[in-house]
Amino acid sequence: MMTRFFLRPAALACLVVSLPAFAADLAPDAMVKKVAGDTLAAIKADKAMQSGDINRSIALVDRTVMPNVNFTRMTGTAVGPAWRTATPAQKVQLEKEFKTLLVRTYAGAFKMANDKELKRLPMRDAATSTDVLVQSQLTGAAEPIPMDYRLEKTPGQGMGWKAYNIAISGVWMIQSYKQQFAQEINTKGIDGLIASLAAQNKANAGK
Repeated sequence: MMTRFFLRPAALACLVVSLPAFAADLAPDAMVKKVAGDTLAAIKADKAMQSGDINRSIALVDRTVMPNVNFTRMTGTAVGPAWRTATPAQKVQLEKEFKTLLVRTYAGAFKMANDKELKRLPMRDAATSTDVLVQSQLTGAAEPIPMDYRLEKTPGQGMGWKAYNIAISGVWMIQSYKQQFAQEINTKGIDGLIASLAAQNKANAGK
């Protein structure tokens, strides 16, 4: 039986504004708010994405979001201790399949985000920090949904920042996947995890 990796349904709409495409020369909290707003505006203006056009949604995610995520760090954290012993080829495959999984999950949430807005909360980290926590709330639901982002300043890339984790209602996304991946690695090893991710991505592509 194919293992399926997932986020809770309540998290899907949050993903639309969870890993924003970052603009340069902005503080990290201002960056999150601006780009999340731009992303939501693009969704609201595109009826095809609202109707579930997955190809248009994937194209938007790939263009605006994924270049601004530290995917190597994200994948390594999700895989856990086994990442250190994985071969370079296995790491390439893991990163590729995990990225594909998250892109499709993220894109699939667009149709649920038409009435959502992001409200940022005051920053607590020092202005000189290179690893920060940005807190916000997603409004538009019955109750505001707390959302926290871990961002790192990207050395050698101007004022760039990259996301490497997000918490929705206090649950960190990568830690959630880490638990699921650990079960797969314990029973089938790294190659088994790669195969399961590839199978799920293939199944998702056929929907």
